[in-house]
Amino acid sequence: MTGRRTLTIIKPDAFGGGKAGLIIALLEQSGFRVKAARVMHLTTAQAGEFYSVHRERGFFGELVEFMTSGPCMPLILERDDAVATLRGVIGATDPAEAADGTVRKLYAESKGRNAIHASDSDDNATREAGFFFAECEVLAG
Repeated sequence: MTGRRTLTIIKPDAFGGGKAGLIIALLEQSGFRVKAARVMHLTTAQAGEFYSVHRERGFFGELVEFMTSGPCMPLILERDDAVATLRGVIGATDPAEAADGTVRKLYAESKGRNAIHASDSDDNATREAGFFFAECEVLAG
């Protein structure tokens, strides 16, 4: 998966607000191909495990609460230089600082309700994709 695939999650604010299709369209227009997708409602335990790297940070509880507030949509995306490209397409965490045309500028409500998650490294993309999808669920090629 290194280099060509990454994980993203359309978060509860964007999914519940009917923005999933618009976000996926923007990602596809940016050259990504969807290799796996599902809709799910994370439990507190699942959200806590997924975001465990942030456990000691002040926003951890709020993040877990937000990510369990409604359904979300994890996806595995593929294209060259997937991680870096996706991070550019989604924009800065704070939508007020995000570039025009990015997912967060277009669809995020706030820094905390920022519409989308994206892996920050190839290693994390592999780990995070494995959290949501078995290899047999990911389209080949």
